[in-house]
Amino acid sequence: MNLTLALLGLSLHILIWEKLPDWGNWFNTIIKHLPKPLAYLYEAWRCPFCFGFWAALTLHGLTGLHTLPDLAFMSGSMTDNLGQGAIIIVWFLDALATATLIMLAQLCLNALAVPAIKGYQMTMEFRQSKNHDINAPENNLVE
Repeated sequence: MNLTLALLGLSLHILIWEKLPDWGNWFNTIIKHLPKPLAYLYEAWRCPFCFGFWAALTLHGLTGLHTLPDLAFMSGSMTDNLGQGAIIIVWFLDALATATLIMLAQLCLNALAVPAIKGYQMTMEFRQSKNHDINAPENNLVE
């Protein structure tokens, strides 16, 4: 199994839907000025599986990589039976597998993010309370 397409797809998903909207107004302005069909696709493809499928098809077309290399080998024997339709079937199945990996990775990242953020917040609250206790007037006694 080759995870390159899944990692690239996940990276693109994080960049487009989680990072770019927060990096200033320029990206959000572009999204607001998109034609309605493209703006709809941007909203509809927030789902990692939906985006992952189309990203996998695009990345496969650009790179020639397969998430499941065995499908590439099978396409040779499938071509004998199905003709050129075998290539479309192989791309479709590989994109489904890649989209599933992208969705699973996004779910895992989200599951890890909540406890990590909570732990960070608790640490910061503890440090602030510790600093507050040190700087409190009752602790600064002058003799």
